[in-house]
Amino acid sequence: MAARNTSRMGSSVSSHDPGRELFRLAAPGSPTGPGRISWLDWLRYGPFLAQLIVTRRCNLTCGYCTEYDRTSAPVPFETLHARLELLRDLRTWAVSLMGGEPTLHPDLLRLFSSMRELGFRRRMMTTNGLLLTEELIEGLNDTGLTHMSLSIDGVKRNATTVKVLDTLRRKLDLLADHARFDVVVSAVIGSAPRDEVLQVAAFAKSRGFTPRVLLLHNADGQLGLSGEELTVYAEMTQLFGRRATKEGHGYRERLIRDGEAPFRCRAGARYLYVDEAGMVRWCAQTRTSFGKSLIEYTLDDLRDHFYSGKACSSKCCVGCVRAVSALDQWRSQRPQEIAAVSPAPDPK
Repeated sequence: MAARNTSRMGSSVSSHDPGRELFRLAAPGSPTGPGRISWLDWLRYGPFLAQLIVTRRCNLTCGYCTEYDRTSAPVPFETLHARLELLRDLRTWAVSLMGGEPTLHPDLLRLFSSMRELGFRRRMMTTNGLLLTEELIEGLNDTGLTHMSLSIDGVKRNATTVKVLDTLRRKLDLLADHARFDVVVSAVIGSAPRDEVLQVAAFAKSRGFTPRVLLLHNADGQLGLSGEELTVYAEMTQLFGRRATKEGHGYRERLIRDGEAPFRCRAGARYLYVDEAGMVRWCAQTRTSFGKSLIEYTLDDLRDHFYSGKACSSKCCVGCVRAVSALDQWRSQRPQEIAAVSPAPDPK
């Protein structure tokens, strides 16, 4: 099938490069609302990417996943819209809707319309793809989705996952034929045999998607692969080029070679993870390490977490955090410390 997907092959959902647009975004005349941080403060400390949980519920029960349940109601549209307004006031450059499974949210298209109206430069979503239809894809085209990310765990279903190529092939063909947004398809090393990982990446490239490689990490975001699995990474780089594997200053190569890849993590500033209760976390894997309500999140918090070291950073495999932190590696950071977790606000 000939691909009609209009992906810009240099793009990646979690390795976007906001540095290219900093000065264009901060052009004279940009509006400053009453609660909005200044462009100068955004350039110094502000969010490049926020991941916003719209529902914790998922239609799958993948054995390795710790970020879902089967019972939670979706976060109401009004609540999510208010959170998007707060992220807008922090001048967040890109927002990705997350789950659980975001396509379970009944107001998904309305949310993307709101994101476009609020002016987010990238309007993104990570999905398992199983609920995609032609009608939904056309709706996402019309309401302003710019990037979709899917990870595929192999070719054949197994006891751990059904999120595999055999299950998703028809959905991916629909995306190739109808999507007018970037589609990034990630092959996951550690979730399937070598040959299946290679088949996933080859299929993604053949359909005009952006192929990408992920290393399976544990619940703490740390690398936990065998030596044999790690050799697949080198083979993927050779077959599909460094574009499929390189982000965040080549941290994967350093993790594989040295067992660690220290960096100055800017989570809580350049990257915000907003959970279903409206709490800002460093990331999904450190939900118990730090938490503060988005309603109360200010420039002071962005500045504080920009300069705060994180104890988990040297072995971190969370690519989106690595990517958005890369621009500021030359800037200083305080020694690692443990942050307090404030209570979640009562749901409204």
